[in-house]
Amino acid sequence: MLAKDWIEHRRPGDRERVGWLRPDGGGWVAVSLLGRELTGPVDWLEAEETLDAVGLSWLAEVWTLERDGAEPLRVRIVEVTPHRVVVQTDDLGAVDAPVERFELPWPAPARLRPRRPGDPDGDVLFR
Repeated sequence: MLAKDWIEHRRPGDRERVGWLRPDGGGWVAVSLLGRELTGPVDWLEAEETLDAVGLSWLAEVWTLERDGAEPLRVRIVEVTPHRVVVQTDDLGAVDAPVERFELPWPAPARLRPRRPGDPDGDVLFR
């Protein structure tokens, strides 16, 4: 849940929300929409610039969802709110591919992470 002292930051131009500025001592921490800290305490301008630079580009990326006792899944983020994060198995752009959705808490847990070289792809279309 968002703290009352977090300040929403919207991208200049289209005014899309890209994160929050969280006060920390005499500085500000840039926090992504996933609820992850992008900086340590920095000045206001640097925190804003960090959020603007990251933007929403991570939504277009493929992610890995690690699971207990099972192989990691290749997933895409489909919804992010300050209440939950929803991911689904990557359909590789096929409109008729079966997908499985997973609802995660917010902030996003560490088991949802960007893909790394060497991550298994698995049979993503037929899980």
